[in-house]
Amino acid sequence: MQESAGILGYKQADNGLMFFLVHPGGPFFAKKDLGAWTIPKGLIENGEDPLQAAVREFAEEVGFTPEGDFMPLGSVKQQGGKIVHAFALAFEFDASQLSSNTFSLEWPPRSGKMTTFAEVDRADWFDLATAQEKINPAQADFLLRLLELEKNG
Repeated sequence: MQESAGILGYKQADNGLMFFLVHPGGPFFAKKDLGAWTIPKGLIENGEDPLQAAVREFAEEVGFTPEGDFMPLGSVKQQGGKIVHAFALAFEFDASQLSSNTFSLEWPPRSGKMTTFAEVDRADWFDLATAQEKINPAQADFLLRLLELEKNG
């Protein structure tokens, strides 16, 4: 079973918490919006600590290495069966400064032509209602778990 780890970034705003989400790059997500955004995440390598994997993947997908007091948010099982472990971290980041790594894919299919895509093509901050619409449905629990942790301070 595949396991991934990621970081749900957040910051305080006048109207409550804002959540940092990313949009997957590549042709499969190009026209998808609602339910397609995720926390920055990636596969945990064999024997790797989930938090270390989350920090590594965040740095690769976003372009800066997050540091601070990480709060574990537990895990969820996505529709395809992948387990995602998440950690919350408060930080400031200008989403326009996104600098993602890339991957190559034969595109269009069976064309013999390799095309390079950004692993993450967009990032943004969203209020709770918008984040709940945009995030992969399985990961929406992370938003509520973070709110609960913040409420219980």
